[in-house]
Amino acid sequence: MPPFPSKNTILIVDDEPVNIRALEIVLGDEHDLTYATTGEMALEMARAEPQPDLILMDIVMPGLDGFEVCAELKKDDKTRNIPVVFLTAKWETSEEAKGLELGAVDYIRKPFSPPIIRARIRNHLELKRNRDLLENLSTLDGLTNIPNRRRFDEIYIQEWNRALRTKSSLSLLFIDIDHFKNYNDLYGHMAGDDCLKAVARVLQSSLGRPADFLARFGGEEFIILLPDTKEQGCLHLAENIRRALKELHIEHLDSSVADYLTVSIGAVTCNDVTQCDRSFLLEQADKLLYQAKHEGRNCVRANSVSCKTN
Repeated sequence: MPPFPSKNTILIVDDEPVNIRALEIVLGDEHDLTYATTGEMALEMARAEPQPDLILMDIVMPGLDGFEVCAELKKDDKTRNIPVVFLTAKWETSEEAKGLELGAVDYIRKPFSPPIIRARIRNHLELKRNRDLLENLSTLDGLTNIPNRRRFDEIYIQEWNRALRTKSSLSLLFIDIDHFKNYNDLYGHMAGDDCLKAVARVLQSSLGRPADFLARFGGEEFIILLPDTKEQGCLHLAENIRRALKELHIEHLDSSVADYLTVSIGAVTCNDVTQCDRSFLLEQADKLLYQAKHEGRNCVRANSVSCKTN
């Protein structure tokens, strides 16, 4: 899990330079500040990477006002968890209720007290940090410390939608440890746990790009999502992984394949996701894995699909 940055990033949204300057004086030493002077600019910056940790926003602005920006942020899965704090001279109960109902976490009134705004911003950032930590823990596999099936499902949807937008290819590797039940029966479950950890480390170290995504799918199965990867690259990685795990030489004397640990891999590529669907691609990867196991294990079976056919 990556460490939290030493400084949080706050996006200040205000069309008045004097207000921006005042906030810079109060918050600039403690946080990294970025600035937007319109609601449209704020939405663009909130969706870009790296995203802000908190948005401090005026309500009254030309174009999209603060309420409209907040509503758009909360509708977008990518930005809905960024805390929004309204900083405004509009201080009516109905206005405050409207903002909170839209998803804002707080209101700070202008003119503001520097100690109070620093403390309240610090508190909201700490709450977000704790929420992020809990979210990260809930999406990690407790044994191998890699993402779990729940996190894979989330990333798979994101990458599928990105492939739809960019018209790029998408590949999957389904990896299964050969005769792992026999391994557990012979060496014990503690040795089995150590084996799973070692396999996860090799798989993680085999990935060459930040976008490549590894998860424990369940039991002794792992899955790797490879965005923007065609058949040749998918097969190349699968063979590298198979050899790397073979070369670990983890003893497995109750395997019909070899005296050491081996894996079977199903590798599938979708060149045109507009003609396919997510569940179909997973099914194809699973079928190829079954084929690899049926045809002797310790091998890779690969294919590409361009449309949903039965």
